[in-house]
Amino acid sequence: MIPTLFFITVISFAISRMAPGDPAELKAGVGAGGELSTGSGKDLNERIIKLIRKQWNLDKPLFYITLFEDQDNDNPRPLLKRLTFRFNGTRNQYHIWTANLLRLDFGNSFRDNQPVIEKLKERVPVTLMISLISVFISYLIAIPLGIYSAVKNHSVWERISTFIVFMLYSLPTFWIGILLIIFLGGGDFFSVFPYAGLHSNTYSAMGGFEKFKDLSWHLVLPVFTMTYGSFAYLSRQMRTGMLEIIRQDYIRTARAKGLSEKTVILKHALRNSMIPIITIMATLLPLLIGGSVIIETIFSIPGMGSLGFEAITGRDYPVVMAVFTISAILTLFGILISDILYSMVDPRITFTKKGA
Repeated sequence: MIPTLFFITVISFAISRMAPGDPAELKAGVGAGGELSTGSGKDLNERIIKLIRKQWNLDKPLFYITLFEDQDNDNPRPLLKRLTFRFNGTRNQYHIWTANLLRLDFGNSFRDNQPVIEKLKERVPVTLMISLISVFISYLIAIPLGIYSAVKNHSVWERISTFIVFMLYSLPTFWIGILLIIFLGGGDFFSVFPYAGLHSNTYSAMGGFEKFKDLSWHLVLPVFTMTYGSFAYLSRQMRTGMLEIIRQDYIRTARAKGLSEKTVILKHALRNSMIPIITIMATLLPLLIGGSVIIETIFSIPGMGSLGFEAITGRDYPVVMAVFTISAILTLFGILISDILYSMVDPRITFTKKGA
């Protein structure tokens, strides 16, 4: 995980800097085309841009590598063995960022000079709340629906549910979100649910239960938009895994022994058919924190998705790297957890050598 994370940070650090646009020029108010004002104003702008770049360490190279050749004539060696690479951590942007990261310091935002960690503390709870609710509802619907589709394969209700699930999975989230706002969010038809934000204007003056009700009412549309495609996909994966398992010989043996269908499905088949679902769970950790740019933008939710999008468009490198790094770490941990769960749901999978 450590070397993987290292290469992820190097690549993401380089790609983020390759995007067109200079954050120092944006901060100094240079025109969209990069042109500077003429006369004395041009010199002033250039000095301001240089000061900003120096403050943000943008005047240093991204990666500084010094190449030395060992001049030992008495002990000749091949060229590759005579070359040594030395990284000078005080003269490049990546090593400065890495040194701060080891102290859990993501730096300050280029946009408003606020600590990035404080921005994350504000946005992560919002995205985490919406994502957890969406994931819980998705699995609550998808697993029973997938089991039913596998057990009742080729039945009328199975065909109807399959058609509905595939139809939902094919509908774009941004289109569904806009339709919900138009039809239910006070657009051209009904004003049933609020369409923007997480709270009403009078939220601070409400009581405890009223705050909970107001928050729940604001979450209905974004949670539904984030959930419908997820449970459609998960139910298909659950159905595929279950169909493969219930055709195995040991399932026929369990039925031949006289066990009830409920015991055969829930005790013997369900556990081993969870492998595809566990694989999908490896991607849940970064999604819980990363959020959805489309959904958070449509419903004006101040979450991690909108924060990352604003940072990319504003060339806010510290925020961009914080989002990338957290997502990478959570992805690696998600894969690790899924590997461990494999051996828990299926005893045939092991990560240690057994004795003879």
